[in-house]
Amino acid sequence: MKKRVRGFSKLSKGSKIEWLSAHYFDHADRAREILEQYWNADEKLQRLHDEFAENTLSNFYMPFCVAPNFLIDGAAYALPMVTEESSVVAAAAKTALYWRDRGGFQTQVLGLKKVGQVHFLYHGDSDKLKAFFDRNQDRFLKATADLTQNMRARGGGITLLDLLDKSDLEPDYYQIFAQFNTVSAMGANFINSCLEELARTLKREVQQSPVFTAEEKDIEVIMCIVSNYTPECLVRAEVCCPVAQLTDVPGLSPLEFAEKFQRGVRLAQVEPYRAVTHNKGIMNGVDAVVIATGNDFRAVEAAAHAYAARDGQYRSLTQVDIRDGQFRFGLDLPLSVGTVGGLTSTHPLVKLALDTLGNPSAPDLMGIAAAAGLAQNFAAVRALVTTGIQRGHMKLHLSNILNQVEVAEEERGFFVNYFKDKAVSYATVRQVLDHLRRLADEGFIRWFFTR
Repeated sequence: MKKRVRGFSKLSKGSKIEWLSAHYFDHADRAREILEQYWNADEKLQRLHDEFAENTLSNFYMPFCVAPNFLIDGAAYALPMVTEESSVVAAAAKTALYWRDRGGFQTQVLGLKKVGQVHFLYHGDSDKLKAFFDRNQDRFLKATADLTQNMRARGGGITLLDLLDKSDLEPDYYQIFAQFNTVSAMGANFINSCLEELARTLKREVQQSPVFTAEEKDIEVIMCIVSNYTPECLVRAEVCCPVAQLTDVPGLSPLEFAEKFQRGVRLAQVEPYRAVTHNKGIMNGVDAVVIATGNDFRAVEAAAHAYAARDGQYRSLTQVDIRDGQFRFGLDLPLSVGTVGGLTSTHPLVKLALDTLGNPSAPDLMGIAAAAGLAQNFAAVRALVTTGIQRGHMKLHLSNILNQVEVAEEERGFFVNYFKDKAVSYATVRQVLDHLRRLADEGFIRWFFTR
């Protein structure tokens, strides 16, 4: 049983590490060395990172990458991407170059509505409460006016208020259903503040009204919270070209490739097991941009997967259409992101990422992230229906395997050449390495690794 601790968050960073070393780390000195190795030498910068979350011990590095050659709505971009998966950036960059010569990516924001809900219990006449709420909406908007003032000045704010009777789902359960436009902010804190004020106003107005009985005035607010499901904060991304331009696919004519590609996507429309992996590949690209720009990838993921199941079956987020000699590949994606507030204002690399993108608005960033997801999906499906996914992926993964088995720098060239036309796996790399080192130790090929 590990020792219980109180007030851990109040300890200094050094004291936290000492406590963990005493009770959890098997090799305390090595653990401390690793943690300190990742501290930033700039104390001010490290203090900034320490304050991003509670109980921070060190920094966890992820590769900050860039995928060049994206042409999105006629503008050229190099997309900042944060990911640990070796093939993601390579696939995105390769697809970007492929479609740059075929018109690039086209995007369209279909909506910017975000949702928040006040969940509460009401014991009484549903029609009476609904009529009262509708008559007094101006009081609810006035109560939140101070909170929404700046957002309204930028063109946003509360766009809809409704009272919903959900008692068929749960006894006495009702909602204030609110929609918001948060402009270039992700807006979760703004929405939650507005919802809490709406809840206070609801209780106050009902209690002061003579139309309600004592029982009806006893409203119990359960919670006030933003929803991360944003089916009306939606962006579309597409690529389109004549089928005849789908060249550079060995062994297949452009039409054969287009039809195989369409069948590959169709499988993800009808088969949920395939669809989950298919959509995970889309989110490889989307998440990498979302993380790089300081946004909440967990919220983006949750919304995307909920949207993929909106008709009751989990399906592909992308669609393919081949008609009149044209190949069209696109996706609609719920995507709530911001370019002001939160990490976008404090994290130096996030600010650099947004600067790389030309400091886009939130709607612009929605299109950019969706294009990254579409590019990623095109690369994956193209590989799956032609050469297979492992050929390209494992070639890129070879570097990680070589690091894992501690291959020396002078040995790497041999392995890159050796696996040019062979399947890559950890076991094979380990076997070849052991064999070659044994031969080298016996004096047969001391010259081999320096070739």
